[in-house]
Amino acid sequence: MPRRPSRVYQFKITLRDITPAIWRRIQIEEDSSFWGLHVAIQDAMGWLDCHLHAFRVRNPSTGAEEMVGIPADDGFGDPFLPGWELFVADYFTTAGETAMYEYDFGDGWEHEVVLEEVVASTPRGRYPRCLAGERACPPEDCGGVGGYEDFLKIIADPSHDEHEEMLEWAGGKFDPEAFDSKKVRFDDPGKRFQRAFGGEVL
Repeated sequence: MPRRPSRVYQFKITLRDITPAIWRRIQIEEDSSFWGLHVAIQDAMGWLDCHLHAFRVRNPSTGAEEMVGIPADDGFGDPFLPGWELFVADYFTTAGETAMYEYDFGDGWEHEVVLEEVVASTPRGRYPRCLAGERACPPEDCGGVGGYEDFLKIIADPSHDEHEEMLEWAGGKFDPEAFDSKKVRFDDPGKRFQRAFGGEVL
C-alpha cells in the first residue's frame, strides 16, 4: 500500500475580475503534481475541463516565472512545462505564495491561486477536498467576464428578447449564488489524464 502523505496544502482559488467573488478553498495532498492541482481546481470550481489551461508560477530556485500546463506539439506559442512532471510542493514553499491559473484561452478565465497554509492530514481524510466557497461557476463558453455579465443581465430580465433562449442554453435555469462545498466531487487525476491523452501519468 502506498504511503499516505502526512501533510496537505490548502489553497484559496478566486476567479478574477468578478464581483461578488467566486471562490473555493481546497486541500490537496503534498505529493500532488500541477496536473493534480489543475483537476482539483476544475472540479471544485465546476468547470468541465474541455479547454486548455496554464499556471503562471514563480520558480523559487531561479526566481523566473514559468508556464506550466500542456506542452504544444507545434512549436508555437509559450513553452509550457508539463504539469504532470512538476510538483506543487516544489513551487509553493511558503504560506501566502501565489500563482495564476488560466482556463480557456479564448474566454480567458483567470484564477488567483493562493497557498493559505500547509497542515497535517487527518487519519481518515479524503483528498482533494473542498472546504468552502461561494457562488456558482459561470457556464462554459459564455464569453469570459464580459460575456458572463451580459448573461446574468439577460437571465434576470424576463422581458429581454434573448431571455428564454439564454436560459435554455444554460440548461433551463441558473442560480449565480448557488454553491455547496459538500456536493463537490473530485476526479482521479490519473484517470482524467488517460481520458484526455490515452496514456498514464508518469
